[in-house]
Amino acid sequence: MSSDKGFSRRDLLARLIAGASALALGGCEKLSESNWFPGVLGLGTKATYRVQRLIVARKAMAQEFPPRDLSPEFRGNGTLSPNSPAYLELASKGFADYRLEVGGLVERPVRLSLAQIRQLPSRTQITRHDCVEGWSAIGKWKGARLSALLEKVQIKPDARYVVFFCADAMEDDDPGSLYYESIDLEDAFHPQTILAYELDDEPLPIKNGAPLRLRVERQLGYKMAKYVMRIEVVDDLSRIAGGKGGYWEDQGYEWYAGI
Repeated sequence: MSSDKGFSRRDLLARLIAGASALALGGCEKLSESNWFPGVLGLGTKATYRVQRLIVARKAMAQEFPPRDLSPEFRGNGTLSPNSPAYLELASKGFADYRLEVGGLVERPVRLSLAQIRQLPSRTQITRHDCVEGWSAIGKWKGARLSALLEKVQIKPDARYVVFFCADAMEDDDPGSLYYESIDLEDAFHPQTILAYELDDEPLPIKNGAPLRLRVERQLGYKMAKYVMRIEVVDDLSRIAGGKGGYWEDQGYEWYAGI
């Protein structure tokens, strides 16, 4: 559980941002037609990220809940089962042949089975998932600490981001639309950032991202990539796919989705 002080800072930031947004809404139609306002919005996204890093404690924790608050069902969203033959073959064997590839700016690239991932230091947490589609659910997650994995592979000094490549293509006729997501090292080493392999004390269901999904609890749901197949540590996001740091970010979503 996070401290009251940490939450008061987060609440203050959220209210400040909401207030600023409300002031802009009255004239948003005309402003959006201007040449300068979209650029201001982009600066606002960066400001939100920078201000959050300044006023929220580096290890501030997202709220955790008691078991009585668990949702009766944790719904799936987005892709409910990747349709790639390789993924379907892995699923048909209970992911016994699954291997997580970790590379990029690391000293010791690895390919890990689920059994090996389960041997990494783990964390169990009951947290709320907030989706941009307008729903929330509380689930109990268990998974390997991402920090432990990064320590195992020994990231290089110029590393800045961790990128997650997933099994699900967002468009059936476009293999280049493979889902991917990224976070910075501060979120990557946060104690609540895990690679989850269990939900509510059961193996992670396919609809929720089996065999492995990212949980980065201080951000919105679209940052929590499902069906993670490969992790790459990089110094620059601009050279990956659409260059914005994630599939939805390439479509216009904000890269930083937390408070």
